[in-house]
Amino acid sequence: MTQLPVQFIQRMRETMTEEEFTSFMASYQERPRQGLRLNPLKIDRAEFVARMPFSLTPVPWCDTGFYYSEADRPGKHPYHAAGLYYIQEPSAMAVVEVLQPEAGDKVLDLCAAPGGKATHIAGCLGHTGLLVANEINAKRARALSENLERWGARHILVTNEQPEKLAGRFAGFFDKIVVDAPCSGEGMFRKLPEACTDWSEAKVAQCAVIQKDILPLAGRMLKPGGLMVYSTCTFSRAENEEQIENFLGNHPEFTLEPVPKASFFQPGDLPDTVRLWPHKISGEGHFIARLRKSGEPTKGKINQPREKPIPREVRRLLESFSQDVLGFVPQGRYVLFGDQLYIMPDALPDLNRLKIVRAGWHLGTVKKDRFEPAHALAMALPAGRWQRSISLDPDSQEVYRYLKGESLPVQSGEQGWTVVTVDGYPLGWGKLVRGQLKNHYPKGLRWL
Repeated sequence: MTQLPVQFIQRMRETMTEEEFTSFMASYQERPRQGLRLNPLKIDRAEFVARMPFSLTPVPWCDTGFYYSEADRPGKHPYHAAGLYYIQEPSAMAVVEVLQPEAGDKVLDLCAAPGGKATHIAGCLGHTGLLVANEINAKRARALSENLERWGARHILVTNEQPEKLAGRFAGFFDKIVVDAPCSGEGMFRKLPEACTDWSEAKVAQCAVIQKDILPLAGRMLKPGGLMVYSTCTFSRAENEEQIENFLGNHPEFTLEPVPKASFFQPGDLPDTVRLWPHKISGEGHFIARLRKSGEPTKGKINQPREKPIPREVRRLLESFSQDVLGFVPQGRYVLFGDQLYIMPDALPDLNRLKIVRAGWHLGTVKKDRFEPAHALAMALPAGRWQRSISLDPDSQEVYRYLKGESLPVQSGEQGWTVVTVDGYPLGWGKLVRGQLKNHYPKGLRWL
């Protein structure tokens, strides 16, 4: 059983009926449920269910979510490296289901690392609109970027900024915003026992101050008529209902809306908010509120920087590579940062002086006389859109050798750049040279 902090137990006993408290405490003798979400950018539900070698059970509040058994190890399977799913705690899947992103939306995930909600949003948007995923911690921002790259997301901007800086640049810009706020983590005690040792009432108070500062900044970045979802993975009323009450009291242009799929959850202490309790559902603790900003939706103006067209030689190298290896040329708004070539979403404003971790779809590196493809190019390719590929079996030694960075012997095939796939889903690049597939799987991602 998880050893819960004494002060936490006392607070929960005081705020629950004896029957509820007994049931709540009993839930900590159970194992946490494990979950994953399929990637709709790469695979549909029917194919996913048919192909996955795991014991899957649907998560009732998320159409793309599944529980898996404790015996399964999906994080160690090549399908994970191919970005066919994201491993995520089942209750956390509810947040984006409440946000309901749609194709073409401009969406901000303000506290986005490690990427569970950001990948969920990207899957809802398809390759449309814009997702801005922000994380103030630089190391966590890099992990967020890697997860979105594996997911195959293209219309993205990953930033490593303070919310104040973003609010000054993106005022009234977003259709939808999710604020999965930094919190004391009480809802994760069962899943992450180390969260118990890190917890204190002082930390609850500290998080409440941070949350109080973040919410108005997020609200400033929302368009009139836009939608904002606030969530935490904690039980403290000071971090949940009190935050919403304070925000609404100071921002009358916002109102609470009923939460979609609320029937799966319990009402919060504030009408139209919900709580996810570990003794009521198969998942951990969460709080969710959905807020609408008054006013008519506006298109807003985008102050895009004036960009020079990419040099003719760069376009020629890209087209030559693409026609030779892919059979099509990726189209969009090309931008060259040094020797790195990207396709940028049209919806982006001026990014000058922002800390950018990733912007758009990274196509590759422009050398003096050649084009070298980026890992992100392979991971976001449409299914089957390549001329040359090597497909590895998910149960073979070769696929694990590739993921470890080893070269592979290949008996036949055309020389040059080749998409390496597992069952036809891209894993990365290799270069076939005289019977050897030279490994170009990124060093930082290689399996140990």
